[in-house]
Amino acid sequence: MPDFNAHVVLGESLTPVGQLRFTQAGPRQFSTFAYDPAWIENPRAFAVQPTFPLEAGPFHASGQAENKRDALAGAFADAAPDSWGRRLLERAYGNGLSEFEYLTLSDDTCRQGALRFLDDRGEIIRGGTADAVPRLVDLEAITAIARAYEQGKEVSPEDIQALAGAGGSGGARPKANVRDGDTLWLAKFTSVHDQQPIECVEVATLRLARACGIRTPEVRLELADTSFPVALVQRFDRRGTARVPYISARTALGKTGTELGSYTEIVDFMRANAADPQADFRELFLRLIFTILVSNKDDHLKNHGFLYVGSGRWRLSPAFDVNPAPDRNPHLETAILEGGAHDRSIRLAFEACEFFEIAETDARQMIRKTAQRISVAWRDALRQVGVAGTLAREYEAAFVNEQTEIALTF
Repeated sequence: MPDFNAHVVLGESLTPVGQLRFTQAGPRQFSTFAYDPAWIENPRAFAVQPTFPLEAGPFHASGQAENKRDALAGAFADAAPDSWGRRLLERAYGNGLSEFEYLTLSDDTCRQGALRFLDDRGEIIRGGTADAVPRLVDLEAITAIARAYEQGKEVSPEDIQALAGAGGSGGARPKANVRDGDTLWLAKFTSVHDQQPIECVEVATLRLARACGIRTPEVRLELADTSFPVALVQRFDRRGTARVPYISARTALGKTGTELGSYTEIVDFMRANAADPQADFRELFLRLIFTILVSNKDDHLKNHGFLYVGSGRWRLSPAFDVNPAPDRNPHLETAILEGGAHDRSIRLAFEACEFFEIAETDARQMIRKTAQRISVAWRDALRQVGVAGTLAREYEAAFVNEQTEIALTF
């Protein structure tokens, strides 16, 4: 039974937080985390996730074959690579990697949030190769490597390692982190399998979200004049070179396995843990309305998150991974009400406004204004990223549909 150990530290200062111990026994993998006594005494200490209160523990997590990722607790799983990153690591290091190896072989510079890991010698477990994060000026070369990998072509071990080291978290689509000076961006590549201009439309939709009053990261399109444009999304868990603690809503709600969740459960978490609950309730309600009105198919709990703002408090992160899908079933990944239906329905959202502590007159106005803004602006938003004519018409049903008509009558 191989055991792995890592000292968990925080940010650039490498402040000791605790000890992570990982064991693999056949198909079973499990881990234990315990806070460092010095962290518990630290006046700036906070729980790395709500289910791991300070002064308690040790805390255990375990995963079987079908839910291997649960072998790491949510705060650590959030820092580990996604499906794309995992595939690259398997290509670079071989199959049969443990969850701990996925976490520690990914590049330290790129891991989500502020948790970092030291070995027993006190050295940072960097993963990847030295200076693995490509620069923005190398974007074209990196997209070419990703494309060759997707097409099953021969890719050198060095290139695969570079791509694996820079791989990001979130989803199965090709991506890498890139540096522009001190700023870290997530570069989301057009896949060779894409039938639609997914990256262009994501940039357009995030701009549309911002126009509707939703907080979004900085976003732009690179290589726009090529067949493989790249969406660049600024990493919001970084302030310059400083790292900001981050947890996904899945971690915030303590979900494991295939458990889904609901917007009202996120509200409950915010009521207890947000720095400004009312502002976050309003923001989340607006995002729910927007998700319904743009037919966003990607609103699962890993695509909502929280940034730590100090004094034991968290704030809803900027919105990300918003992907309109005109051809998908009209359902939400995250239900509106706990235990409720997953219908993508403006009426259901309106009926839930009291759970968000929003008055009905206010909710009506938010729904109507958001629908009006999307109706007026969606076509131009797409045009600005080069999606027009037939391509834009293919997306029309995502932005103008039965829910739009209902919302405009509010």
